[in-house]
Amino acid sequence: MLSPKINKILPVLLAYIVMGFVDIVGVSTGYAQRDFNLSPELAQLIPSMVFIWFFILSIPVGILQNNLGKRKILLAGIFITAMGMFTPFVYYSYPSLLLCFLLLGIGNTIIQVSSNPLLQDVVHRSRFSSFMSLSQFIKALSSLVGPLLVTFMVASYGDWKFVFLIYGFISIVSGGWLALTSIEETKPSCKASFKTSIGLLRSPLVTSMVIAIFLIVGLDVGMNTSIQNLLIQKFNVGLERASLGISIYFLALMISRFLGALVLVKVDNLKFLFWTSLSTVFCIGLLIFASTSTLALILIFSIGLSSGNLFPLIFSLTIDRLPQRANEISGLMIMAVVGGAVIPPLMGLVNKAAGISLSFVVLLVCALYVFLSYYLFKKF
Repeated sequence: MLSPKINKILPVLLAYIVMGFVDIVGVSTGYAQRDFNLSPELAQLIPSMVFIWFFILSIPVGILQNNLGKRKILLAGIFITAMGMFTPFVYYSYPSLLLCFLLLGIGNTIIQVSSNPLLQDVVHRSRFSSFMSLSQFIKALSSLVGPLLVTFMVASYGDWKFVFLIYGFISIVSGGWLALTSIEETKPSCKASFKTSIGLLRSPLVTSMVIAIFLIVGLDVGMNTSIQNLLIQKFNVGLERASLGISIYFLALMISRFLGALVLVKVDNLKFLFWTSLSTVFCIGLLIFASTSTLALILIFSIGLSSGNLFPLIFSLTIDRLPQRANEISGLMIMAVVGGAVIPPLMGLVNKAAGISLSFVVLLVCALYVFLSYYLFKKF
């Protein structure tokens, strides 16, 4: 029989599997473009339906969960996700697919804002960074399985949309288990409002770390979207080998987060931030000057290994300073996920003006700021 503590932790961790469903948007866009003969502009509306909600809803969701409770809000996010997953399976059309990803974007934003503060309530304070890394590993694993599941459904049943049915049922199981689990939540120090949430930005520490999250997500998405271009444009490798670079990067992220879950409970989290961020800076700098594709692939792996825990470290260290304001801080930080939509286009502009190698200077600047955040924690 599982211990009472584990019984509370497992349903919260299961929510991170549901969180990973959002990454199905990548493979879905390709299938939708084929099925409905969409123009590139109409196809790109699908991911837009997802990511716009991080900017719009993150702070309001943080306020709601502060006033209504984290578990209730997380449940709402999971069941909204389930509704979205069933939509295209019931009726498949371009509008219904847009509705699917609109609901998925809303649900995922809610899950991302509420899951981390709720996880803080079910684990010991000294183990929060470790469990944050474990949760990100679970999410990454869920994201990795999605495209493989689509391939299996097409090969076995001839219909990629069965993945939505599976995701819908998993969401219901996750939400049902959490609904049956009683969790004692940390009481907020004050009633939250939009004014109090934005007011947190008057804290130099909070503002600095929200910017750090913005840049960390931008660095991650920038790596993901630029690896192929780097290998093809600089080293003239084929598309298949260039795509291998993305797989190598994601594999490194998964290994990093799994190891982080084991290591962070035993080491000083602030020192770990120092060394991993410094290593990220060093590896990106070397990647800019890499002379062979093999060396570039080694450095891409090293960057994933170094940077995999930066998000959970910044998030947990900041909340550890202001645990009573965790709901509002979570809202601000998840809003900063919009960095993933800002940094890659900026890299594209530099690439067009100065070449693919120099576009990675943008990521180097991101990593340098995250490295400096170690000293900001010391200062504030």
